Amino acid sequence: MFAIIETGGKQYQVTEGRYVDIEMLENETDSKVVFENIVMLVNGKKSKVGQPYVKNASVEGTVIKHDKTKKVLVYKQRAKKGYRRKQGHRQNFTRVMINKIRTSAKAKTETTENTTEE
Repeated sequence: MFAIIETGGKQYQVTEGRYVDIEMLENETDSKVVFENIVMLVNGKKSKVGQPYVKNASVEGTVIKHDKTKKVLVYKQRAKKGYRRKQGHRQNFTRVMINKIRTSAKAKTETTENTTEE
């Protein structure tokens, strides 16, 4: 089972038990994070496509670390003019371990179990 989530203006394919590097989040290391913007859920041959998002679905994860990507060199040059500029850039990212993908059916049963326990 995998899901396609949207965060930081980008879409990522995530699977339970795997990590994903996403745009920088402000959460602390080892804190829980929940993604509500689920674009698509796929479970074998069954799939749910949101319009624009799947209702009552979420992805839970744990922040592993904050880091920077490898350096990207930006080089500008004007031919025959002696103009050369070299600049580097390292983008910040957050590594998140995906713990659980919750579908609408699972979310409904868990909320009913929680209300009956109280």
